[in-house]
Amino acid sequence: MSIPAIPQRLTAPPPGWTVRADVVVVGSGVAGLTLALRYVALDPGAKVLVVTKDVLSSGSTRWAQGGIAAVLDPRDTPEEHLSDTLVAGVGLCDEEAVRTLVTEGPGALRGLIAVGARFDTDASGALQLTREGGHRRDRIVHAGGDATGAEVQRALVQAVAESGIEVIEHALVLDLLKDAEGRTAGVTLHVMGEGERDGVGAVTAGAVVLATGGMGQVYAATTNPVVSTGDGVALALRAGAVVRDLEFVQFHPTVLWLGEHSTGQQPLISEAVRGEGAVLVDADGTRFMEGVHELADLAPRDVVAKAIMRRMRATGADHVYLDARHFGEEKWRTRFPTIHAVCLEHGIDPVTQLVPVAPAAHYASGGVRADLRGRTSVPGLYACGEVACTGVHGANRLASNSLLEGLVFAGRIAADIHAVRAARGKSATRPVAGEPAPDDRPTGLIDPRARTRIQGHMSRGASVLRGEESLGEVARALLNLRWTPVAVEPCTESWETTNLLTVASALVAAARERRETRGSHWREDFPERDDDWWLGHLDTTLTAEGPAMTYVPHGRRATALPPQVENDLVEAGLDPAAVTAILEAAAAEDLQEAGDVTSLATIPADQTATADVVAREDGVVAGLVVAEGAFAHLGQGRLVTERKVKDGERVARGDVLMTVTGPTRDLLTAERTALNLLTHLSGIATLTGRWVLAVEGTGARIRDSRKTLPGLRALEKYAVRCGGGTNHRMSLSDAALIKDNHVVASGGVAEAFRAVRDAYPGLPIEVEVDRIDQIEPVLAEGAEEILLDNFTVEELARAVRLVAGRARLESSGGLTLQVARDVAETGVDYLAVGALTHSAPALDIALDLRGN
Repeated sequence: MSIPAIPQRLTAPPPGWTVRADVVVVGSGVAGLTLALRYVALDPGAKVLVVTKDVLSSGSTRWAQGGIAAVLDPRDTPEEHLSDTLVAGVGLCDEEAVRTLVTEGPGALRGLIAVGARFDTDASGALQLTREGGHRRDRIVHAGGDATGAEVQRALVQAVAESGIEVIEHALVLDLLKDAEGRTAGVTLHVMGEGERDGVGAVTAGAVVLATGGMGQVYAATTNPVVSTGDGVALALRAGAVVRDLEFVQFHPTVLWLGEHSTGQQPLISEAVRGEGAVLVDADGTRFMEGVHELADLAPRDVVAKAIMRRMRATGADHVYLDARHFGEEKWRTRFPTIHAVCLEHGIDPVTQLVPVAPAAHYASGGVRADLRGRTSVPGLYACGEVACTGVHGANRLASNSLLEGLVFAGRIAADIHAVRAARGKSATRPVAGEPAPDDRPTGLIDPRARTRIQGHMSRGASVLRGEESLGEVARALLNLRWTPVAVEPCTESWETTNLLTVASALVAAARERRETRGSHWREDFPERDDDWWLGHLDTTLTAEGPAMTYVPHGRRATALPPQVENDLVEAGLDPAAVTAILEAAAAEDLQEAGDVTSLATIPADQTATADVVAREDGVVAGLVVAEGAFAHLGQGRLVTERKVKDGERVARGDVLMTVTGPTRDLLTAERTALNLLTHLSGIATLTGRWVLAVEGTGARIRDSRKTLPGLRALEKYAVRCGGGTNHRMSLSDAALIKDNHVVASGGVAEAFRAVRDAYPGLPIEVEVDRIDQIEPVLAEGAEEILLDNFTVEELARAVRLVAGRARLESSGGLTLQVARDVAETGVDYLAVGALTHSAPALDIALDLRGN
């Protein structure tokens, strides 16, 4: 019996209700609520909808004890915060992302205070600052002693309640909706309850933000709440998004040990306890962190957790102890009231007793790959907070950077969505949000009884210490859990279990692939850090066969396009995120693990050159801005371009269209992708230009059809505009086009018109006819545009006289350049030429390196 694939869609009933929004935010922690509040501040008239799995005040944020790291002490600097974060990330932090975090962090924190969050202050009213592991300065602000998360959540929930932001509680997000172009169009979700909205429904929106938190429940013991089942990462994988560095799961070193068989959410003993002077000891009372790291008990979390595990292994114990007896009762009650109460609840008095602790799954440093504006590889889909991998945390998160990351990147995402929506709103060719397209990918579910088995396998073989043998056993077990002997009913339990298995499978695949020890990923069979082979990232996508991985050397990231390129794309009616996705797909096809081996072997790393992009034949150029984006993207910002002409201009053989300067290796690596797009789009523009010239002076317009290559429709239709043509429908949602089969299926022309009007009031209705006698009936029904299919020139002239301006007329089918003018002179409004995008020959354009 063959093993079923990991589901690429969740089995679920069709949506029974639909809500429209401008932005939908999935998750109600610090990232999600901050983003919603920031967006409505930018666009007060927008409809922002927050979807949360539990009640608004639930989630991981309220469990955060330690605080928020930010440079507020005059003796501290962003450079020091940057340095501490980079050290903790063990070589894999994105320095630009970290710099963004530490420089924008203080302002983001002040914004949170302005919303109403109250942090602990000293007698003078100044914010109290403390220190946690990995920080060399006191820079952690806290609230309620050890209840920072609860205070942050309280303030944000209150602000949302006063803002008018709509909230759907008890709603489990299921899958992403996409439009015909592959852009985000909303989400499906299931509301767990009864009321106006219950069961499976849909929220349609052009921007979806995943702020779903972590995936700690993939392990048997975790600090994460029960709702943290990796829903956001699993949804992103099913949607085709890239997920990065899932193997880096941080295990908090000091979680209250409740016994050998304790599972589920475990109480956290904040790192701030050690920041205030508590120390780790073994059963004999020996301090074992001294000599392990220069910061001893305040070393980064991966160092401390690893040392605890090694001491446990050496002594045969299943936990160690935290000694904070010297605090005294007053300090325990005032500085750490929550932890003190939790210890007492479990029969431990930290004032007089050692506190038993052991590592447990805590935080995912990896997640859905997102850039500095939170954009994922799926246009319109954003990720923020723990579900995202922005590059801030690298291989191991620095303590108290997580709440800060949510604050900073929430603001950046809100600004980006606002800018993109504003640009699309000004464009006549790009709708703000597309309609969801049908999705015929196979569905499936995992038996909910597998949940505890998934967690058990992961904790035994893929947790703190890992090896090929243990990871192989987990991988085989997860593979077997895909199969179930009974039919699985769609329900919350089966959806969550499917998400857990999806995330676990991707995590284990990445952990097996990374054959080194780095940060929070510890391989017993590869105990050393290996920068020669593993200074890079593992990007995972979900295929029909399972998780597929690509190794990306550190430093080569999905950078944002240069601002001028983005502005030019928007001006051209193109979506920068969609263009970036095309460039990423091209890079993934071209650049496997080894990279451009020919250029690497033949060209010195420090060699630079200038190249000219030259026309080899006469034509109309289109796609220069896209080619510039390709050079910027594949050249990782190291290539400088200068356009010599503009898209839409006629060029002659020998004309230089663009010059590119930079590292020779990068030039040649980017050459093929840039030229592939440029020659193809210029070929379309050139052919369009010939048709436009053929009908010049007649009043008729040349326009395209939907005969485009998958994923390239927006670019190809842009090329038509560059050639002087105009666009017909971008997708099946733009207008209703009634053809002969629709008439047959609905029982007649009148019936077809009524069906469209009932379903989509106000939508433009076009109709295709292939005989003169069909024209009057469709005019009587109110057709706004009539497509005359395969009419002769004489028939077209008769049709024009018959319609007499009551509807727009398009001639399609059987058109050639030779008869184009005759057709145009009949008086039709449009000539539809599918060949413009379907079979236009590429314009010959080359890249010539200048000689030394």
